[in-house]
Amino acid sequence: MYLTTLDPIGRDFDRIVRRAFGGSVLNHGVLNHGVLNHGVLNHGAVNYAPALPMDTVRRDGEVVLRFDVPGVDQDKIDVTVDKGVLTVSATREETKTEGENPVVRERLFGSFTRRVRLTDNLDAEAIEASHRDGVLEIRIPVREEAKPRKITVGASSAAGELAS
Repeated sequence: MYLTTLDPIGRDFDRIVRRAFGGSVLNHGVLNHGVLNHGVLNHGAVNYAPALPMDTVRRDGEVVLRFDVPGVDQDKIDVTVDKGVLTVSATREETKTEGENPVVRERLFGSFTRRVRLTDNLDAEAIEASHRDGVLEIRIPVREEAKPRKITVGASSAAGELAS
């Protein structure tokens, strides 16, 4: 295994909270008490921050993480690695035009974070990230010693010694 998410129940928690309170309550900070969400205690209004959706694929010699970040400017994306934990944070700000009165609000705004623990098999020093068409792609090389390799099977000289 190359990585593990630090919030294995986060997606289920997000779904349950959305079902219980609805998207608009969470997006606009209507709740007025502290909530523990993704390891951050928020005092006051709730800044609901669901985990960023992520796909992970293994390619020749690397692991690729893809995060959906639609409508997020590249300068509002932060990728850090600290002690084997990759943290991806993004902020999508709501744009309002004067004279607009929202009727329906389903799009999420605010800060979004995802933390992923990297194993020692991955080279955290050589991570590369790119952003295109609302998708953040992070490429993490697999360390050379962790890559699969073919083992050559040779003839055993011990079998000849036993016959003597």
